[in-house]
Amino acid sequence: MEKHDFVTIADLSKEKIEYLLGMAQEFEKHPNREILKGKVVATLFFEPSTRTQLSFQTAANRLGARVIGFADAKTSSTTKGETLKDTILMVSNYADVIVMRHFIEGAAQYASEVAPVPIINAGDGAHMHPSQCMLDLYSIYKTQGTLENLNIYLVGDLKYGRTVHSLIMAMRHFHPTFHFIAPEELAMPDEYKLYCDKHGIEYHEHTAFDEEVIANADILYMTRVQKERFSDLMEYERVKNVYILRNNMLANAKPNMKILHPLPRVNEIAYDVDDNPHAYYIQQAKNGLFAREALFCYCLGISLDDVKNDTTIIGE
Repeated sequence: MEKHDFVTIADLSKEKIEYLLGMAQEFEKHPNREILKGKVVATLFFEPSTRTQLSFQTAANRLGARVIGFADAKTSSTTKGETLKDTILMVSNYADVIVMRHFIEGAAQYASEVAPVPIINAGDGAHMHPSQCMLDLYSIYKTQGTLENLNIYLVGDLKYGRTVHSLIMAMRHFHPTFHFIAPEELAMPDEYKLYCDKHGIEYHEHTAFDEEVIANADILYMTRVQKERFSDLMEYERVKNVYILRNNMLANAKPNMKILHPLPRVNEIAYDVDDNPHAYYIQQAKNGLFAREALFCYCLGISLDDVKNDTTIIGE
């Protein structure tokens, strides 16, 4: 099986998504292995993200790989004027796969065009977050038993929220109905509504957020209003607490409904929701380990059959 980049979810077919979810299932059964023993993974985080970085590093370590890289671009040679191209080419000398998070949209695509080793996009600007999307898909599949014909409610920062943008593209294969709940300042961008129109995805827009609006949700996907994306802090202050999910708003929720959140949260989910059986965001984060183990193997040319027949499982 050939090696692959993982830059955008938009390039993946329905069959490929289901294939990767099947691989994630195998890693959930047996997460500790040495299937990547002898491999080196580089994590290059030009933009901070403790959770995503730790998740990728843990996935690599649990599969037996070694990890190199940096968590702050200020500690890299970019502070001396080194170009992204040169950084990627230099690190490619040392690593078998590069995980990269960058503040500029399109940076991961550019890196994939110049790198001789596979690139995994760990987030680029407000554009894409495809590995988060894979763990979101896996979480939806685990909790609903299917990805087909679901009512998915996206709440909060739909303008800058790259996780929701990726999810729309991935779900195009599975006949969802989306509900976009956002203030006007943070509404879903037109390009993604046009994407829905082009692919026959039904969607509805709301500004109200209450128990009646969300009563029909299968998935309630909350997002943080991202202060770091705003050039006008007055605008941020105006919208940061517009939508807060509280426990009493879940009284009419469907039994199967689960609450997802890419984390970190600020104020958008009250702490009294944590003990509600609909809350799933902590387990969702744990699913990131299995999804990212699958991505490493996919990018390095290790097949689902290789994973199923793996004899390096540890701790069984």
